[in-house]
Amino acid sequence: MLGVTMEGPHAMISKIEFGPAAHREIFAEPTPLGLIGLALGCAALTPIAFGFRLTPAGLSTAAVICLLFGAGCQFLAGLMSFANKNLYGGTLFTAFAFNWTLNWWALNSLARGFVPDAVVIHAVEAASLVVFLVITYGFGFYSTLLFAFLADIDLLYACKLANALSGTRVFDVPIAVFTVGLGALSLWIAFALLVNPTAGRVVFPIAGPLFAAAPRPSFDTSRRRAIFAELYRHWREQGFRPVGLDELERALAESAAGRSIVPDVQYLAELGGLVLTPRPGGPDAPAGVRLSAAGIDFFEQVVLKKDQFA
Repeated sequence: MLGVTMEGPHAMISKIEFGPAAHREIFAEPTPLGLIGLALGCAALTPIAFGFRLTPAGLSTAAVICLLFGAGCQFLAGLMSFANKNLYGGTLFTAFAFNWTLNWWALNSLARGFVPDAVVIHAVEAASLVVFLVITYGFGFYSTLLFAFLADIDLLYACKLANALSGTRVFDVPIAVFTVGLGALSLWIAFALLVNPTAGRVVFPIAGPLFAAAPRPSFDTSRRRAIFAELYRHWREQGFRPVGLDELERALAESAAGRSIVPDVQYLAELGGLVLTPRPGGPDAPAGVRLSAAGIDFFEQVVLKKDQFA
């Protein structure tokens, strides 16, 4: 996104962002919160999934944890993801939060002697499986580990439906195992998002994308960045003394790839980032060029991030 403001007779750069407009997130990354809540919810369901603590007290206790952590943390993470313009994360967390609210209601009902209608529950689980299968495919374009995370959910729902269709409890143990696996994967991804940036190195590895997305058309900003970088280096060494255009072209010969840098220099000068020294008798190409004060400030914002204190 390019933008200028006019003050007096000269154009001054107010904000320039090369390529797609940068998006500043409203909230800090909410994914770890949602995943930790999911892991704690899975922990509460694990004893029940393995057939232990099937008592009113055990069911009620698990229900509360499912509501507060499984549903609450994920619902909050989903809303924050939407606010941060994260469509995938917001959709998954919010939808899954309501699913965990259903878990709370079902466990709470069982604790009080009321058995939810199995046909309705299985119909919802079948629809959920279809939704999560599609989301699983999409997450494959982000990370192999995220794909495995969603695949675990898919297998868990598939086992639930297999139990329902076969009228047996054959898949109870796989359901319990996938519940444990889901909690473990949730914690691993959450720890990676929390610890890796803090440690400055990969402590909890997350594999790259499983699928390769089709490349999107983009604008090549490398030459304009190279012009700014070279002129900034020149300014640090020699102040505001202009550098000859021929000298600048030689310094940028590799990045220019044989193309003239004059159009880009003139464009950046029109924005107020460069100051041109006219060439006597040759108005088309300047004799020299240097960064303006606004251009220096812009380059330091983009490269040195001097306007970002957090």
